[in-house]
Amino acid sequence: MSDRFIVEFDKALRTLFAPAQTMREVPGSGKPEGGLSAAEKAHAGALMRVNHVGEVCAQALYQGQALTCRDPVIRQALAQAAAEETEHLAWTERRVAELGSRTSLLNPLWYAGALTIGITAGTLGDPWSLGFLAETERQVEAHLDHHLNELPTQDARSRAIVAQMRLDEIAHAETAALLGARQLPAAAIFAMRIAARTMTRAAYYI
Repeated sequence: MSDRFIVEFDKALRTLFAPAQTMREVPGSGKPEGGLSAAEKAHAGALMRVNHVGEVCAQALYQGQALTCRDPVIRQALAQAAAEETEHLAWTERRVAELGSRTSLLNPLWYAGALTIGITAGTLGDPWSLGFLAETERQVEAHLDHHLNELPTQDARSRAIVAQMRLDEIAHAETAALLGARQLPAAAIFAMRIAARTMTRAAYYI
């Protein structure tokens, strides 16, 4: 148990304080920087900071769900999805820096909250945990669609990152459905949307 705690604590520290790593090439890295005005650059940086927060939360959610998962097949699927989310973390972290912005000062708070939610979802049983995962990814897909509309058209690098993240999130939702995700009650879905909206608005500025 103590070894497991050390491993999980190390994951948290790496997510919050160490540069994330990626096996895949950063999407859009070969594209030239667009001619962004100061205001456009600040807006794009804030949007990518929000996306980085989402990836911090994804790491914590998957970690919490894996800790309470009962099925080894599902646990392996969660680990695979978490690895892709780590790449998203690296991509957004890099892009935030390129835009001259910073990551959220509240990342430890976002991480702790998401970890608690992930553990809670997992204790309800694997089908409900997968249902929570699938709905989370659907909402993230909608959020990324919104950001593709919000990002400056000439910011090809940010747009390429967001577009690839969107494809990966769709795949994660489909995997959860195939593994037996249950449909969440409407009230739970509504509460998730309110919580996500609150987080994104705060992360845009802080």
